Amino acid sequence: MSEREGDRASGREPDDRGPGETLFAFVRHWARVSWASGPEASARGRMVLVTEAVHALEARGIDPTVNAVAAEIGVDQSGASRMVKTAVDAGYLVMRPAESDRRRRQASITRAGRVLLDQAHDWQERVFDRLADGWSEGRRQEFRLAMSELMQRSDEVDVRRA
Repeated sequence: MSEREGDRASGREPDDRGPGETLFAFVRHWARVSWASGPEASARGRMVLVTEAVHALEARGIDPTVNAVAAEIGVDQSGASRMVKTAVDAGYLVMRPAESDRRRRQASITRAGRVLLDQAHDWQERVFDRLADGWSEGRRQEFRLAMSELMQRSDEVDVRRA
């Protein structure tokens, strides 16, 4: 059942949603869309996901260990381990001793991984441009800032206690 069919079954229109319900419908929508293009696109999407997770952790000064990657993308340690291994085998990541503790191993992005991220980011911008066709530059910036603020706040607020 699609999101719209679910809304109709409950007697609610998408425009009747509150902002929280809309946010989570948005998350479910993009989780579904990103994997819907077939096995090859799904595999590439997972490569981008794990490589982007390593990139994000590095940007925040966090050692990108398998456990940190698992937490970043919301999967268990064994799932993250498989994803990291696949990205290493594909040449997008390498494993090396962690900077903070040489007994631990952390992932780092290879040159091929940086190319993968650049291509993914270019694609993401093209998709956004198509989706936001007709939006003013101000609306685009407001959307970007609002999404960035929500992500930052989600790191600061314990949503389990909401």
